[in-house]
Amino acid sequence: MARATRSPRSASAGPGRTPRRRGARPSSPGSASEQPGRGDARSAPVLRWGLRLTRRALVMFLVVVVLAISFVGSLRIYLSQQHDLAVAEQQIRERSAQIADLETELARWDDPDYVKAQARQRLGWVMPGETGYRVVGPDGKPLGGGVVIESEQRLPSGEHDPVWWDRLWGSVQTADAPTRKVTVP
Repeated sequence: MARATRSPRSASAGPGRTPRRRGARPSSPGSASEQPGRGDARSAPVLRWGLRLTRRALVMFLVVVVLAISFVGSLRIYLSQQHDLAVAEQQIRERSAQIADLETELARWDDPDYVKAQARQRLGWVMPGETGYRVVGPDGKPLGGGVVIESEQRLPSGEHDPVWWDRLWGSVQTADAPTRKVTVP
C-alpha cells in the first residue's frame, strides 16, 4: 500500500479542523483580543463608537486635514478674487453706460435746434425780432432757471489777491521812500 503524501497545507486541515492563517494565534474565550479597547501591541485601538483606528488610517486622516487646510487658504483667495472681479465688471458696466449717455449728449449738440434751445434755456438768449422777458424777485435777482455766472474764485479770508493796482501802489510807495546812499570808503 502506498502512502499518500500530504502537503503542509493539508496537514492542518482535516475533518473537523478549521484552517488557520499563518501567524494567527488561537483565541480563547475571554481573551484580550475579544474585549473592546484591549488588545496586544499590534492590534489597533478601538474607539468608543466601535471603529478601529489603525496607524495607516491616522496618517491618512492627518494628510487629509493638512490638504484641507491648504485648500481653504487657496479657496479664500479665489473667492476674494472672484468678488474683486465682480466689482470691477460692475464698474465697467456703469462707466460704459455713462460713456454712452455722454456720447448721446455730445451727438445732440450737433443739432442746431438743440443748440438754440439750450441757448434760450441756459443763457436767456432770444432770436432776432423776439422780445425777451426776465422775472426779477424782490431781492433783485432773476427768478427761474438759467446759468448764473459767478465771479472769480475768491481766496480764503485773510489772503489778499494782488491785482495790478495793488502792485502799482506798492511801487509808488517804494519810490516815495528812497533808500539811503551808502558810500564805500
